[in-house]
Amino acid sequence: MAKVLVVDDEPSVVMLMRFVLEKAGHTISEAHHGGEALALLGVDPEDPARDLPDVILLDVMMPIMDGLATAEVLRGHHRASKVPILVVTAKGDMRQLFESMPQVAGFFQKPFDPKLLRETVARFAPGA
Repeated sequence: MAKVLVVDDEPSVVMLMRFVLEKAGHTISEAHHGGEALALLGVDPEDPARDLPDVILLDVMMPIMDGLATAEVLRGHHRASKVPILVVTAKGDMRQLFESMPQVAGFFQKPFDPKLLRETVARFAPGA
């Protein structure tokens, strides 16, 4: 199954995503803002020994470092730029902001459909 990094500042959203995805057999790690995600991914500070997830679920509006700034940093990183990102937002259609980022593989609107979340993440599972 997939290794998933959930990056969201809302504890209830993180808990729901964790519940839905772990029940489907995925391994979940979490970060509560972009800076924390970059550290977990070994991007900033640079740590090539860090294991990368198969997919990142990235909220747009977060304190310290928002999803757009986080995606920009990931896009420029030699290893992390290959990890697909699923953007999660409560702010409507954000596709235009992320159009130039080929690693953005999809978008989820809050509240999201748990079944659709499971199905979409499953597409990134190793061997799927």
